[in-house]
Amino acid sequence: MSLHTFSLKDLANWPNRKRAHFFNTMSGYKPVHLLGTTSDQGKQNLAVFSQVMHIGANPPMLGVLFRPATVPRHSLVNIRNTGFFTLNHVTNSMIEQAHQTAAKYDEYENEFEAVGLSSRLNETHPAPFVAESPVQIGLKFKEEILIQSNQTILVIGEIIDVTLDTSAIRNDGYVDLASQEIVCCTGMDAYHLPLKVKRLSYAEPTTLTVELAKELF
Repeated sequence: MSLHTFSLKDLANWPNRKRAHFFNTMSGYKPVHLLGTTSDQGKQNLAVFSQVMHIGANPPMLGVLFRPATVPRHSLVNIRNTGFFTLNHVTNSMIEQAHQTAAKYDEYENEFEAVGLSSRLNETHPAPFVAESPVQIGLKFKEEILIQSNQTILVIGEIIDVTLDTSAIRNDGYVDLASQEIVCCTGMDAYHLPLKVKRLSYAEPTTLTVELAKELF
């Protein structure tokens, strides 16, 4: 291992694209989802997102981070107008199609058709799911938060239904995503198949820690 410390001054001298790749990848592996929406005119939209985070389990909520709205953000506009969206995990066999949805398609174009994926609708809400995805999450818009530091927008949605392959659900409720060949990513263009190393039991203080705490207090 050869460690080197880069200051912000050092990094400021790098070309813009190299610096962007550096910061986009250094945070680590991220989930990859296809976000499905429908416009208020009924046009379907699909876009790949890697900035998705768990917000809470009761009520169940997920957050999606959007870039600043300096250019048209079709997915964001659709969520604001209709109040619904879906998040669909990407599998190893869907990588090229998912990645292609990042292209700047016109507002009237349907990304499902453009990249060769199938949309699925249900009676719960109008946003389309990706039929090929083994884990499909339906969400209802709850709130958005403008991050003042860089004008990115955190959209929070409440999960209202989940469609998934039941073979991935373990007895304790754990969803084994690795069993479905679901991928993660680093940066904006590198995709990985995660490997589960092990599952551990819920962490409790060890006997030594408890005894030490008693002595201190």
